[in-house]
Amino acid sequence: MTPHRPFGRTLCAMITPFTTEGELDLEATRAHALGLVAGGCDGLVLSGTTGESPTTTDEEKTALLRAVREAVGDGVPLVAGVGSPDTRHTVRLAREAEAAGADGLLVVTPYYSRPPQAAAEAHFVRVAEATGLPLMLYDIPGRTGTRIEPPTMARLAEHPHIVAVKDCSYDLLAATKLMARTPLAYYSGCEELNLPLYALGAAGYVSTVANVVPRRMRAVLDAFDAGDTAGATRLNALTVGLVEAMTASGLPGTVTAKALLDAGPVREPLQPAGRGATDGLRRVYEELIAAEG
Repeated sequence: MTPHRPFGRTLCAMITPFTTEGELDLEATRAHALGLVAGGCDGLVLSGTTGESPTTTDEEKTALLRAVREAVGDGVPLVAGVGSPDTRHTVRLAREAEAAGADGLLVVTPYYSRPPQAAAEAHFVRVAEATGLPLMLYDIPGRTGTRIEPPTMARLAEHPHIVAVKDCSYDLLAATKLMARTPLAYYSGCEELNLPLYALGAAGYVSTVANVVPRRMRAVLDAFDAGDTAGATRLNALTVGLVEAMTASGLPGTVTAKALLDAGPVREPLQPAGRGATDGLRRVYEELIAAEG
């Protein structure tokens, strides 16, 4: 049975390009969005972790969304990150994203305050009821300090506006059980688990690495869907080196993606990759390109 895919199958967690002065670069944003769609991304996720949402203003988030919508048109799903540790602020961001043309909302667990499960659940419900848009829950306890526990996730799945999960829990057992017992569309948020989670019934992925190699990330799922599991495994193995270099090297994926794309600076407190790290990333990238011919 084909999984439910409310936002498509292959989504990129898009970077936010800045000028050399550190301002939002909307021209580069439009060009990058068009390149990602041409490279095989079904949809784009804006103002997430990779999009440096903690350091962009509300006005910049709206401008970014409008610029990307203008560039890619109405046929490409755009999911706007609206998460914050403040429920009222998150609700306001959700309404602004709806007005700016978002197709869905990415809502992370409130961070820093580490709310108990009942409070986190109430937060998600408040946001879900603030607009007419579908929600993708963002479960990333390594950053937020709070897991969306499976019983909480199961209850949230009953809400008509809560339709998907970006899963960075690293808990394949829980994901497998929730995919079987709820209508939630699961999207892998950790590239090393894209293929395993997809094989278990996930809808697809939300990928930082797709900023750099969108076709190669998509090719893994294409092969699997064609019944070529050996081919999917081979293609997945080819990407592992780049995935590791970009996401497990001690540098945030935002930093490594921008280093490879030469997409302008990151905002503090992040710092750009040094020359040695950038050269290492480029070597791994070139090895992947050479390996595929």
